[in-house]
Amino acid sequence: MDIPRQKLLLMYRMMVKIRMFESRVSELFAKGLIPGFVHLSSGQEGVIVGTDMALDGEDYLLTSHRCHGDALAKGVEIKKLMAELLGRETGTNHGFGGSLHVADYSHSFIGANSIVGAGLPIATGTALAQKLNGLKHVTVIHFGEGSTNQGSFHESLNLAAVWKLPVIFLCSNNKYGGTTDYHLTTAIEKLSLRAKSYDIPGITIDGNDVLKVYDTVCEAMRRAKAGQGPTLIEAITYRHMGHTQGEEAWGVIYRTDEEIEAWKKKDPITRFEKKLLSEGDLTKESISKIQEEIKQELDEAVKFARESPPPSIEMARTILFAD
Repeated sequence: MDIPRQKLLLMYRMMVKIRMFESRVSELFAKGLIPGFVHLSSGQEGVIVGTDMALDGEDYLLTSHRCHGDALAKGVEIKKLMAELLGRETGTNHGFGGSLHVADYSHSFIGANSIVGAGLPIATGTALAQKLNGLKHVTVIHFGEGSTNQGSFHESLNLAAVWKLPVIFLCSNNKYGGTTDYHLTTAIEKLSLRAKSYDIPGITIDGNDVLKVYDTVCEAMRRAKAGQGPTLIEAITYRHMGHTQGEEAWGVIYRTDEEIEAWKKKDPITRFEKKLLSEGDLTKESISKIQEEIKQELDEAVKFARESPPPSIEMARTILFAD
């Protein structure tokens, strides 16, 4: 697919923004400024950006507990996202959602779900509503490979296939469900083969190739909008960080240093950066400028969040109960 230079640069900037945002979040969490648990997607930016850049403003996106990148790529304001993670009233969900439950309906970001596989039936229902209302939009549900062994996965794919719903099932296979290699819990190598049971397209791609992800999602979008139903996409990728921040302190060891370093050599940002440099779309100077601009954004977001108040009791009454 011929992608305009402006969009390529936007994709690169977003990948870098997600990486830098999560690095800052890791620092803040280590300082005790972020409550609860934090799950980072560093290393998976190719899947996130390749997918979300294929959507328009009216297409819905749902995701898992590893949600910060999806939120940013869908257009969620960085200040509001940071404030949410710090549990502040100015956050996307007024500080009540936190890292595990970010949502922003104004950007068609239905949001994250902390329960493995729980977003799949919600996405199926969202796509059903789109179809019943005659809308020409698509729902994307982004989940991890651990969800594919849940009943909710199979039920959702089955109904979506029967009703030919405009939904894309996007699996980021980062090899580990929590701390367990998926080969120990799953009988097949390619998870996309499960699409055959529901007579829908299933494809396995290199999730660290942002352009391959973009092309694949665009084709799945075309099918969905043409009334041809769902697609299952398995994107092979890897998270550089642990399942959850701080797990190292628990003495949890389930990956070798050699494995992590081998995957870091396949880093999606470095890979895309080299391509853009070789084709003249980027320069060393422009890379430095992009990084500096994002750093300034992050500094302002952290300042905004830290200066914002925690949610009030009155706010809790307002948002937790319907009129």
